[in-house]
Amino acid sequence: MATSTTPTVVLVHGAFADASSWSGVIAELQNDGIPVVAPPNPLRGLAADAAYIASVAAQIDGPVVLVGHSYGGALISVAGTTENVVGLVYVAAYVTEEGESLGELQGRFPLSPLVSNLKEATYPVEDAEPAVEVTITAEAFPEIFAADVPAAITKMLAVAQRPLAAGAFTETASAAAWKTKPSWALVAAADQAINPEVQRFGAKRAGATIVELAGASHAVAVSQPKQVADLIRDAVRATG
Repeated sequence: MATSTTPTVVLVHGAFADASSWSGVIAELQNDGIPVVAPPNPLRGLAADAAYIASVAAQIDGPVVLVGHSYGGALISVAGTTENVVGLVYVAAYVTEEGESLGELQGRFPLSPLVSNLKEATYPVEDAEPAVEVTITAEAFPEIFAADVPAAITKMLAVAQRPLAAGAFTETASAAAWKTKPSWALVAAADQAINPEVQRFGAKRAGATIVELAGASHAVAVSQPKQVADLIRDAVRATG
């Protein structure tokens, strides 16, 4: 199905995960001949991370569809203003408005179990005091992040978590690319990390084409890669 104008899909992982969380989705897209890139998300702050994702997109020849999972949704809302980005896909994600922080967006609704199961640590910052980063406690990780993923896999995911800088929750978004770019959103209806109401609210506000998966956990890209890839394929077809 791929042609010379087929957009390249850039998969942006969220907090507490890495690009390998997209493995099943990557296989689905590659089987269709859709070009795909899954860069590492630095997870050090909204502005810096979005700038990195924007630079990845800008260096790709031709159109790009940005796909953001979880915190990655906030990043593509900012990075999506990059000229060659033609569409945005949100997967169990935050869909932020310009001037809004993650804390403000999720604060509109009851907090998910994630919030009370975060573990803090510090990391060094050059020429500054150490900064705080968070992970999900190992005991709570399976239920909160990946309840529909086999236990043997969640044990590995729990120890391979990549921490998110705590400051990312209070930084405000400098743009909302969904105001000028078409968007799609997958709502994970059984998500224990981001309240599904937060996902629905952001997706509706953005005017996104919405698909909702009953019983899907936050790790929906791991547990249901075909369904996630199907939505991405829709975006690729619509923008290609």
